[in-house]
Amino acid sequence: MAYRARNILIAVALAAVAALLTSFYVTSYKRHVQRGEDHVTVLVAKSDIPEGTTGEDAAGMLSSQDVPRKARIPGAITKPEQLASLVATQKTLQGEQVTTRRFGTQTELGVRAQLKGTLRAYEMWGDETQLLAGTLKAGDHVDFVASDGVSRVFVRNIKVLQAPAAPAAGSKLTSSIGSKSWAMLALTDNQTERWHLALRPVAHDADSGDHVDTWYSVLTDGLTAREKQAFSFGRRKSPSDNNGG
Repeated sequence: MAYRARNILIAVALAAVAALLTSFYVTSYKRHVQRGEDHVTVLVAKSDIPEGTTGEDAAGMLSSQDVPRKARIPGAITKPEQLASLVATQKTLQGEQVTTRRFGTQTELGVRAQLKGTLRAYEMWGDETQLLAGTLKAGDHVDFVASDGVSRVFVRNIKVLQAPAAPAAGSKLTSSIGSKSWAMLALTDNQTERWHLALRPVAHDADSGDHVDTWYSVLTDGLTAREKQAFSFGRRKSPSDNNGG
């Protein structure tokens, strides 16, 4: 009798424990489901955010939206300040949640991060001495000097996007003369005169007014009438004139 009573008590105790565990599991699952149905606030794009848009510019292209917690994508931002000092490396479409995964540093985007409005990326070729190879660094600002009878600066304060490679170690100054090199500059669309490709900004691009420029108009811009006359005379005069030919 005592043996049967003990077995019954054990069975009842095990059943109670099982009931408690089941109740705990159900309660925990309900909380998990309810938590997933909770809403959180994220920032979404009011309009398309193109690649190359800075975090500061993107901050004005955001709006708040409540979404279920389980619908929040990884990296979704809740404050515009989370994009500070960053730049869009991928496009974000209107209505999409804005995530830090589509933004990176200026370095990741390269020269595209430095182009806005009418600026274009322009590769200029020349010899190593003309392009200050070994001295010039990305971020420097230079003046473009041309000479066609009259030597003058006709484009000032040009930003260097990529500098030419430095001459090989041990090379002499004379050996760099005639050695071809290149530098990438940030010029406006009007300043890039010759036929070539000019990289446009990926965000907030703009065009200057249409016009036709020649080397003569560029080089004589700002000269007095007498200086223009002297310049024109120098262009018409050929070496044969000096030889009596």
